[in-house]
Amino acid sequence: MIFERLAAALRAETPVALVTRIDGAQSGAKLLVFEDEVLGDLGTPGLNVAAAGEARALLAVGETAMRTFGEDGEPVGVEVRLFIAAYAPKPAMYVFGAIDFSRAMARIGKYLGYHVTVIDARPIFATKQRIPDADDVVVAWPDEFLSQAPVDYRTALIVLTHDVKFDIPLLQVALRTDAGYIGAMGSRRTHANRIDALRSAGVSEADLGRVSAPIGLDIGARTPEETAISIAAEIVALRERRRGGRLSDGTLPVHNDRSVVSTS
Repeated sequence: MIFERLAAALRAETPVALVTRIDGAQSGAKLLVFEDEVLGDLGTPGLNVAAAGEARALLAVGETAMRTFGEDGEPVGVEVRLFIAAYAPKPAMYVFGAIDFSRAMARIGKYLGYHVTVIDARPIFATKQRIPDADDVVVAWPDEFLSQAPVDYRTALIVLTHDVKFDIPLLQVALRTDAGYIGAMGSRRTHANRIDALRSAGVSEADLGRVSAPIGLDIGARTPEETAISIAAEIVALRERRRGGRLSDGTLPVHNDRSVVSTS
């Protein structure tokens, strides 16, 4: 059943991870992990949950790795090594606007495991020399680029253009995609004017609510690097369905458990 589902997922290009237990009496046991489903059994419920969480984290960035847990998924204890093979391309991060903040965002986006593309209509700014950490730097009108770019639920769209002639048509295209994160730079007043323009263009209230603006979490960021960290933190928090507050002030588990485990 596991290998049949794996083959079907690969044919459909559905992100999926295969976890293989390396140690102990259950050596060779496997767990197949999707975004919202888990099949198989590694030996204990706790290990299944821990492995599924780690597999989803690796799927989010398209990486394969070895991980070690305790027998019941504890971070320490008798070591159980797991090989987690993630079958997914790196997610895309599109950064619109080749400015100082974009340089910092490209760097932190790469650390998060994204394939980072920076897009700007101005050739003098959109150069690899100015943004060396980007995988690609493209000279194009943002909305025209995005209308042709591949986008899925793992994609992050980061609008740093801060110019209505770019922002409004770009966000109209962005809100027609399945992007998991859409953020736009600007003050509260700037965003209020942006919302009015989008509403006048016929964008629904539900879609307007998908735009994170002002962009990033409220950490008091001032520099481009601090701002990039606040945006990255918001992307992770939104993906994990968290509010982004201090862990010491919260009551939720440190790590999300989104596993739906079946031993089929």
